[in-house]
Amino acid sequence: MARAMFEYTKTVLNKVSFDATLFCKELQKALQRLLPYEIEELKIYIKSLILQNPELDQCLILLNE
Repeated sequence: MARAMFEYTKTVLNKVSFDATLFCKELQKALQRLLPYEIEELKIYIKSLILQNPELDQCLILLNE
């Protein structure tokens, strides 16, 4: 079940990547829901997403908390 939540989170983040504010809100939710090892995987995914959408880099601060 946990893996399904991780995949769902990636899907949601991908869909809201057009809006940095919305992306940051969804990222905050994801960081509360996911397990620590999933958060590490999510960091890798987000860094690749930021390469495609540089305006999302303001959300990186959430990953460093």
